[in-house]
Amino acid sequence: MTTAVFTPATEARLATARQVADAVLFEGYVLYPYRASAAKNRLRWQFGVLVPPAWSAGCEEHEFQHTECLMEPKPGASLAVEIRFLHTQRRIVQQAGADGAFETVGELRLHDRVLVPWDEGLEERVELTVPVSALAGEGAVFPFTRPAGEETEPVQDGAGRTVGRLVRRREEISGVVRLSAAELDGPYRTMRLTAVVENTSTWMPEPGAERDAALPHSLVASHLLLCLDAGAFLSMTDPPQWAKGAVKACRNLHTWPVLAGEPGRADLVLSSPIILEDHPAIAPESPGALYDATEIDEILALRTAALTDEEKREARGTDARAAAVVELADSMPPEVLERLHGAVRSLKEISRPGPSGFGEHGTARPETPWWDPGGDTDVDPEHDQVVVGGVPVGAGSRVVLRPGLRHSDAQDLFLHGRAALVEAVLHDVDGGVHIAVTVEGDPGADIRREQGRFLYFQPDEVEPLGAS
Repeated sequence: MTTAVFTPATEARLATARQVADAVLFEGYVLYPYRASAAKNRLRWQFGVLVPPAWSAGCEEHEFQHTECLMEPKPGASLAVEIRFLHTQRRIVQQAGADGAFETVGELRLHDRVLVPWDEGLEERVELTVPVSALAGEGAVFPFTRPAGEETEPVQDGAGRTVGRLVRRREEISGVVRLSAAELDGPYRTMRLTAVVENTSTWMPEPGAERDAALPHSLVASHLLLCLDAGAFLSMTDPPQWAKGAVKACRNLHTWPVLAGEPGRADLVLSSPIILEDHPAIAPESPGALYDATEIDEILALRTAALTDEEKREARGTDARAAAVVELADSMPPEVLERLHGAVRSLKEISRPGPSGFGEHGTARPETPWWDPGGDTDVDPEHDQVVVGGVPVGAGSRVVLRPGLRHSDAQDLFLHGRAALVEAVLHDVDGGVHIAVTVEGDPGADIRREQGRFLYFQPDEVEPLGAS
């Protein structure tokens, strides 16, 4: 038996995760400077786009997301599932003629905004509840459809005269959710839950069609919320020792599940196309959604407030959410902006027994702060050396770059095998060693050296030049 109406308790639990889920849903929706004409806003929808099967064969986007995670449901437990995505709604701008007819135009200029064609995102949800016991074996399949539609909105000028209209058109979207669960071998009643969201649209692209043609038939920013009414999920990021093998065997394609909601509870999972940590949360200082890079609130607010009046008019006409960002930046009180300047959440005093001269209760209070670059006379970046492969390496040494062990920066892969000059050997406050280099043959190396802008690698990412 399946129901599509959540109980009040389930709805309350899902609500605790929706603020973060909304950030996933609208991440990259409209980017600073929030104008449709900006180059970065011409390629839309970067995350979680499930395209029609006929389109996925010839592109790097996919028609499905596959989530697997571990859960420990109690007897009689039910699983609530909420699939969330944006339905692309194509907006056309038309201008009213003297004869009452409407003509499609590239822009419609009003006193407070400039309306332009734009793809809006209409929020869609698919909700269902199913007993965990019904997911054994082949599991359960739940198809869904969102119909095509067209709406017209009149546009009036400041005097109340109709000067144009907006025509919004949506194409039909169809998809399916496949759920199954299998009990794992072992002393604990643990199950592997599989949830697949798939675009099943029969739309066929015309020869030479571009990505924009597929978007109205796609599930955009697709992600899942999963909630157990009795039982708990296991963390896929930090599972208990006994479950690490089972977690490693889980397959997650084009999405990643994390525990959601408040820390200390494990009945809720968010499976997102953006990799998050367990129990993600919106910073309490954030005054509102900015949709841009999840998010750098202070700099975006300052830059948005500094847009010209004409730029703000275009942003207001681009999308209602862009207009809200402009209004937020223009009306933000100084005390709210001050809160965006930074917050420290993780620092704490370290207390331990020690020699005399330590602070009260044994807390170390050195005379020179740890962040003072000149506070430790035991280190000298220009003369320090580190042994790499039995060879001392320091400023002036030549090395071959072998990045990639940590995959911390994709750009590093372009430097693999390049020769570089060591500029300094630095030690951080945690005891780590970093080798600052400039790449040989880089025409900007002298400028980098003058400005102190180097590339940094760890000792196991370089080889002394000439070493075998």
